[in-house]
Amino acid sequence: MSILGKIFTWWDGATFGTMLDSARNGEHVGTDAQGNKYYRAKKPYPKGHPFAGRERRWVIYNGANDASRVPAEWHGWLHGSFDSVPESNLPPARIWEADFTPNVTGTSSAYRPQGALERGGKRAAATGDYEAWVPEA
Repeated sequence: MSILGKIFTWWDGATFGTMLDSARNGEHVGTDAQGNKYYRAKKPYPKGHPFAGRERRWVIYNGANDASRVPAEWHGWLHGSFDSVPESNLPPARIWEADFTPNVTGTSSAYRPQGALERGGKRAAATGDYEAWVPEA
């Protein structure tokens, strides 16, 4: 991405300002399996702020900004559900747990049923078990 893109856009990765703020005012606390980096502020919110005394936490996505890419354990940490970093208090993975699958809505990999316009808009013919409603005249 160009330097102008980093300065002015937020939807395709972290902006220049966010990266600078992370380097100056943030402490890197961990990275998830997808490469997303998690930070916390070195100082809590100041007095007079609605969140005074609380810790500011944020994520720098590895790629496009998509909140569905934040794993559940890091989501809880980001929202202050628990104070310690998730990697330090995670239970071992269960055999039945599925790996992360990205949200593909809006992409060419999205599910499209048989009658979808993207698949030609052809749906199966009615089987005769449906009777259309006709208003009485």
